[in-house]
Amino acid sequence: MQLEPPYGGTAPYDLETREALERDAKEIIARYPKARSALLPMLHLVQSVDGHITQRGIDLCADLLGITAAQVTGVATFYTQYKRKPVGEYHVGVCINTLCAVMGGDQIWAELSEHVGVGHDEATPDGTVSLERIECNAACDFAPVMTVNWEFFDDMTPEKAKALVDDLRAGREVAPSRGPQRVCTWKDASRVLAGFPDGRAHEGVQAGPQSLRGLEVARDNGWAAPPVPAGPVDAEPPTPDEVTDPPPNEPGKPIGGSVKPGSQEGRNQ
Repeated sequence: MQLEPPYGGTAPYDLETREALERDAKEIIARYPKARSALLPMLHLVQSVDGHITQRGIDLCADLLGITAAQVTGVATFYTQYKRKPVGEYHVGVCINTLCAVMGGDQIWAELSEHVGVGHDEATPDGTVSLERIECNAACDFAPVMTVNWEFFDDMTPEKAKALVDDLRAGREVAPSRGPQRVCTWKDASRVLAGFPDGRAHEGVQAGPQSLRGLEVARDNGWAAPPVPAGPVDAEPPTPDEVTDPPPNEPGKPIGGSVKPGSQEGRNQ
């Protein structure tokens, strides 16, 4: 698919879509004391409409947050959950980091990529499935692990991985190892990440037996966390009136405003 530089999606949103995006964006912005803090969920919001980060989505975020398109682009290109080109309706991630790789993740990736006929961050011609090599899915106790639209599929093998993708491409409903009873689409998952729950957070298994093993060992042995020491803490966090609101910082220039020594803002200076 050929995209208009740099991201495609340069045509303005139609009026109905723009109004819906602005309505949802204002709800997101209202959750934060500073509007620009809403950028991450707002990027997920535009991705839930366009399927990836488009130029018009970047421009919308910049307009509503009062920052530059360059600042939005810097964030959108830093985090790998924001895609710069279309992905499949079901985005499949294969963890190839250390433990998953040792347990077979590299073999799963090699066989699955050959089976589907696409590589890293590539989608099938019908747009149903895309693949990604994931550096870590943060689920090492279930290695090797895969995800579909960020839902977990544990203890995978090459055969299970290929069968899973075949089911997705055939339109059959699949259920993750933990979490909801079925996998939603990529756009629906992006909307959830934008902060609009689909009401399915408590479906299915929340924590598998491997994750709970340490808790079981502690209970069997009567172990408990040490008590919290009494008395004042060493350092109190700064109060809102002790931290000023600096203007947006430009690269290569010092951060403006006065801050309490020892705060994160002070260390950044």
